[in-house]
Amino acid sequence: MQSDAGSGPSRPPGSAGRGSGAALDGLRMAAGTLTAVPVRVDRVDRAVAGWAMRWAPLIGAGLGVAGGIVVSVAVAVGLTPLLAAALALGLLAALTRGLHLDGLADLADGLGSGKPADEALRIMKRSDIGPFGVVTLVLVLLVQAAALAQAASAGPLAGAAALVAAAVAGRLAITLACTPAVPSARPDGLGTYVAGTVPHAAASASAAVGLALAALAGLLHSPGAALSLAFAVALGAAASVPLLLHARRRLGGITGDVLGALCETSATVALVAAAIAL
Repeated sequence: MQSDAGSGPSRPPGSAGRGSGAALDGLRMAAGTLTAVPVRVDRVDRAVAGWAMRWAPLIGAGLGVAGGIVVSVAVAVGLTPLLAAALALGLLAALTRGLHLDGLADLADGLGSGKPADEALRIMKRSDIGPFGVVTLVLVLLVQAAALAQAASAGPLAGAAALVAAAVAGRLAITLACTPAVPSARPDGLGTYVAGTVPHAAASASAAVGLALAALAGLLHSPGAALSLAFAVALGAAASVPLLLHARRRLGGITGDVLGALCETSATVALVAAAIAL
């Protein structure tokens, strides 16, 4: 997720837009915000931002497919599952410019500092990474690599399906964090655009799509994996809720860094669940 310290949308939040073009503009914004793919977005307002957050699980599926291809090919040519997992995770980091991981590290530093909200937010906006962020990044990436490697040891398609489910779960956590009653922690930045823009009904629809995408990916491995990976997505998304509530209590709401941290947390839990189930 685009960090608040990075380059977010260039125009101030506007009023709710009109017309079906908001959905297509939202898809473009989702691709441009959640990935490193250069996408031109002509219109940026809260209506478009809301659609962008609804599209997030679909963008996650695309990222998961890209990483899944790497896992499948690497295992098929004889690389160890751990090396295949590391290569796939490296690709995902490159395709997202590492923004989700950066958000995770920044939130760890902010919350770990124990400072009041305004000071914690200033810490999160710094370009450097402190000890809390480093430790969190190392542990999360180790868990992700080990879990993906275990899933890949069940077969090339199993690893690919697990990564798709994890990527979907991570972006679904972003969608759910943008529902009403979750404010922005800052008066500017990405959180201002997306906070509260996804109605509960739309979030439920995105969740249903996310579960379906994970199930379809699971079918590549086996019928049983379809149910297991749908459950992994649900578990991963649910695991992000305590962190979201804690961030809201400590910081006052969401920021781009918070959304990135939620994404990585959810994806990690989903990967572990997939590794156990497959």
